[in-house]
Amino acid sequence: MLRIYGNRVLKTLPGLDTRPTSARVREALFNIWQGRLVGCRWLDLCTGSGAMGAEALCRGAAEVVGIEQAPGAYKLTRENWQQVAQADQSFSLFRGDVVKQLSRLHGQPFDCIYFDPPYSSELYGPVLERVVSLNLLAVGGEIAVEHSPEAWAPAATPGLDLVRQKSYGTTHLAFYGPATLP
Repeated sequence: MLRIYGNRVLKTLPGLDTRPTSARVREALFNIWQGRLVGCRWLDLCTGSGAMGAEALCRGAAEVVGIEQAPGAYKLTRENWQQVAQADQSFSLFRGDVVKQLSRLHGQPFDCIYFDPPYSSELYGPVLERVVSLNLLAVGGEIAVEHSPEAWAPAATPGLDLVRQKSYGTTHLAFYGPATLP
């Protein structure tokens, strides 16, 4: 079990197949993005238990979209989002490879994108490149990428600017915005 905003309890998967974002990192991210949340479109990539998208719904996101490959995590995310979504909010969830599934969202910009892949995966560069090529980041939007410095280092990505980095123990967040013209 996992507690999120408003003291709501979410289900989690047993074992170590998913790595839930810690309460400290969740709180920090939502404090950073607090002015963006009400009425936003939120994209949750590699959803795991769906805690980040659930918290976005609890904090007023109008729409949450997620992509998850693992069948158990996909099912759990759907249950958790159904539990917290209000009548005036919507959510959708796609199952499969995140790089391939992103094409379903072509040209649908999101205000907030949270990307938390398995740290040892090779998904960082390809996903960021697809977000840009598919025009998934709204003007003024941001992408937060959770990572460990041993697994990935924030890098230049055409179409994105690295706007800030934060560290919370062994968990790091890199924030990207749309590239600004020189």
